Amino acid sequence: MNVQASSEPGLAPLSLARQTFSSRLLVGTGKYASNDLMRNALDASGCEIVTVAVRRERLVNERGESLLDFIDTSRYTILPNTAGCFDAKDAVRVARLGRDLLDQLGNPGKDWVKLEVLGDRKTLLPDPVGTIEATKELVADGFQVLVYSSDDPISAVRLKDAGAAAVMPAGSPIGSGQGVVNRNNIVLCLDLLKEGDASYPVIVDAGVGSASDVSVAMELGADGVLLNTAIAHAREPVMMAHAMRKACESGRQSYLAGRIEKRRYATASSPMEGTITYIPGE
Repeated sequence: MNVQASSEPGLAPLSLARQTFSSRLLVGTGKYASNDLMRNALDASGCEIVTVAVRRERLVNERGESLLDFIDTSRYTILPNTAGCFDAKDAVRVARLGRDLLDQLGNPGKDWVKLEVLGDRKTLLPDPVGTIEATKELVADGFQVLVYSSDDPISAVRLKDAGAAAVMPAGSPIGSGQGVVNRNNIVLCLDLLKEGDASYPVIVDAGVGSASDVSVAMELGADGVLLNTAIAHAREPVMMAHAMRKACESGRQSYLAGRIEKRRYATASSPMEGTITYIPGE
């Protein structure tokens, strides 16, 4: 997919896994009250990449409706994910199922995978060893691996070295709504991952709960944000999707514009020189 840069200042296309996109917001498809609501929220978000859990029980609901029937596969690039996998072998198997499925649909995300190899069911934090193992195997198999990582900068660099097309450090645990808990670590991830290659994509993935969380992630310098629960479980998901879209754009512009230096004391907005001075008795 090739897109033109937005007319909004600073909103150049996102280059990701050999494709370009005008939106820097990636949105998930799980946890919605209905598939119709999910479809409307995706539209409101302005996203061009949607992530779908490949495990077969996730693709069909209790009414026998296929999730993919509610996603315009000619409009969106589908990013298959390996959610629910707790070892490298299972994650590789699920990734290959996703590739087979999207190959049949002719979707441009057919060689993509959002790789998740989780360490346990309570924290849903990544297993660093299993994640690296699966990344190497999938890269060797021709996948564009967009990999979910902790916010540990060293783990993030190891995944880039393993061949990941993008590293996606967590702002906080999946679905927690805590926002970007450790901003310093995200900045360190950005610094180390982009060292020698400023164009390398780093996406903050997981944990955001509000539009301000998205803006924070983008203001830190992230290339994009991937989220799901913050929209799907909002009181008004479609309205929240609109908010996330605007926050992603404004956060990016704020980062590129460059914030002012923080100071201990106030500085006057207007110069003191040349001001009218009152002299008693005159």
